[in-house]
Amino acid sequence: MKKLIAEFKEFAVHGNALELAVGVIIGAAFKAIVDSVVNDILMPIVGILLGGKDFSKLALTVGDAKIVYGSFIQQVINFLIVAVFLFAVVKAANAFKRKKDEPEEEPQKAEDVKLLEEILAEIKNK
Repeated sequence: MKKLIAEFKEFAVHGNALELAVGVIIGAAFKAIVDSVVNDILMPIVGILLGGKDFSKLALTVGDAKIVYGSFIQQVINFLIVAVFLFAVVKAANAFKRKKDEPEEEPQKAEDVKLLEEILAEIKNK
C-alpha cells in the first residue's frame, strides 16, 4: 500500500501531471473570458447585423424537435477564438525556444583590435 501511495505521489507531484493541472485550470479561466467576448460582444453585433435578432435563439423547428443552430454557431466561434489564441501561444513559445537554442554570435571586435591583428599578420608574413 505504501508503494502505491509513493508511486501516486511521484506521479501527481513530479513530471507533467502538475503542469497539466495548471494548464487545465488556466484553460478553464480563459474559456470564461472567451465565452464572455463571444456572448456579450460579438454575438450582439452579429444580431444587430441580422436585424436585431438574438443570434443564440436562432432555431429551426421540425415537428416537436427544435434545432438551435445559433447556439451551435456561437460554440464554433468560441472554438475558433481559442484555437487562434493557442496557435499564437505555441508559435511564440517555438520562436522563444529557437532563439534560446541558437548559439550566441561572437561580439564584433573593435576596429583597433582588428587593425592590430592585421599588423601582426603582416609582421609574421615578412
